[in-house]
Amino acid sequence: MELTRKSLEQDKAAFLAAGYKLPAFDYEAVRAATEERPVWVHFGAGNIFRAFQANLCQELLNRGRMDTGLIAVEGYDYEIIEKSYRPHDNLSILATLKSDATVEKTIIGSIVESRILDRAQETDFERLKEIFRKPSLQMASFTITEKGYAVADAEGKPLSWIEADYAAGPAGTQSYLGKVFALLYERYLAGQLPIAMVSTDNCSHNGDKLKAAAEAFAEAWCARSLAEAGFLTYLRDASKVSFPWSMIDKITPRPDAKVSAMLQEDHINGLETVVTSKQTWIAPFVNAEECQYLVIEDAFPAGHPPLDEVGVIFTKREIVDQVERMKVCTCLNPLHTSLAVFGCLLGYQLICEEMKDPLLRKLVEQVGYTEGLPVVTDPGIIDPAKFIDEVVEIRVPNPFMPDTPQRIACDTSQKLPIRFGETIKAYAASDTLTVEDLHFIPLVLAGWLRYLMAVDDAGQAYEPSPDPLLASSQRYVQGYSLEQEEKDLSQLDELLRNSQIFGVDLIEVGLADQVKAYFAELSAGVGAVRQTLERLLKDVPDHGKK
Repeated sequence: MELTRKSLEQDKAAFLAAGYKLPAFDYEAVRAATEERPVWVHFGAGNIFRAFQANLCQELLNRGRMDTGLIAVEGYDYEIIEKSYRPHDNLSILATLKSDATVEKTIIGSIVESRILDRAQETDFERLKEIFRKPSLQMASFTITEKGYAVADAEGKPLSWIEADYAAGPAGTQSYLGKVFALLYERYLAGQLPIAMVSTDNCSHNGDKLKAAAEAFAEAWCARSLAEAGFLTYLRDASKVSFPWSMIDKITPRPDAKVSAMLQEDHINGLETVVTSKQTWIAPFVNAEECQYLVIEDAFPAGHPPLDEVGVIFTKREIVDQVERMKVCTCLNPLHTSLAVFGCLLGYQLICEEMKDPLLRKLVEQVGYTEGLPVVTDPGIIDPAKFIDEVVEIRVPNPFMPDTPQRIACDTSQKLPIRFGETIKAYAASDTLTVEDLHFIPLVLAGWLRYLMAVDDAGQAYEPSPDPLLASSQRYVQGYSLEQEEKDLSQLDELLRNSQIFGVDLIEVGLADQVKAYFAELSAGVGAVRQTLERLLKDVPDHGKK
């Protein structure tokens, strides 16, 4: 068998016998309808898109609730389209890796066009211009990563390739964003047609990042008379162009060798993983967890597909913000960082293996349930306690999800202020709680200081994960060793005052002494990390047990 439309028709019985869920709609009818009246175009043809948005569209097509498919566009790594999409007629396999050790295999066929965002590929670019001139188009969605929206450096100076596009105007853009906004200008010229520009990247207030980039281009073009003055007005008119906020949550690691081997046992040829020249790992299959969330601000001037029927939540902007804060500040990200720090110190290579350690499981339960939930931002549409239940019971322990503490430990200095600092602030501002009620969040912060020593609990050196403030933070723990009986902890004070890293001045808020005491205990010798966890957690009951 092969992953092609011809093989799906000829070998349908064999695919079904091998346990695959197949597309259940008339492909040719959907393809023709999409060509004539496209509704949904997506920029960023990577794994999360194929595992999430494309699967949602397929569910609607299978139910007869949509009659047009997706148009996938790649503007960064063209080899994704050339080597993974087109050889397989835009089909892919979604391997949903469930925590009960089963795998659900689905052939995703909702992508009926794949296009490369490159002016040199004239047929593709002209088709994209045609799509953006169509009145039927309701939304353009994005998964291009947070850095994909950058138009300026840290000092606010336009990036060189963005500056070149400002000068070139809509007809001559070469950057990813420049070409996207040139297409949006085509829509403006076609009669100021409405559209929602929907970022679904995993970053705070993602719609504002996309809008700011669009306005920067429009301002530059209009100031140079390279675009009509009305284009900027069009972008700023929410009844014409919207930039909704969204919160997305689904883990889709790079193609896993074990999944590849499993699929090959089904006798499907040509499923090899390829590493592109831009170091993108691609394959005709995607492996992903079963849990997923997509919450989007309900701001669609041209309407949207009925995605609410397949689990997407449309709501007010402030609710989207609250859902994100719930996830990032309490229910998921702090637990991940806790496991990352102590996983590296204790020599773990997989997050799921850490959840088999009773002490580490108790640690994340204390960070999430005991210390986080009392001050959680409750959005009302997702129950925070049930969200943590899912994280602790299903998502993090999933043995099929090959995530590592070393990966999650990347950029920890950038994560601490939002993942822990916001909770500390809430305790400090509370009328009923005090920072003295916090014991395990300070332990995680002390664990990070211990992590900066770059020596694990067995006394073996390791290389810390990349972090822009790694070197400047490590200098505060220089001179400390596991052999020292007495440590002058005052040299930590300057670091503990750094609200850029911790979100608060830990000395001012009254937590510095506790963090330093924990650090001293964690660094008291070989094995001290586990001994400290044992002392603090052995008598703490598992969550839900008395």
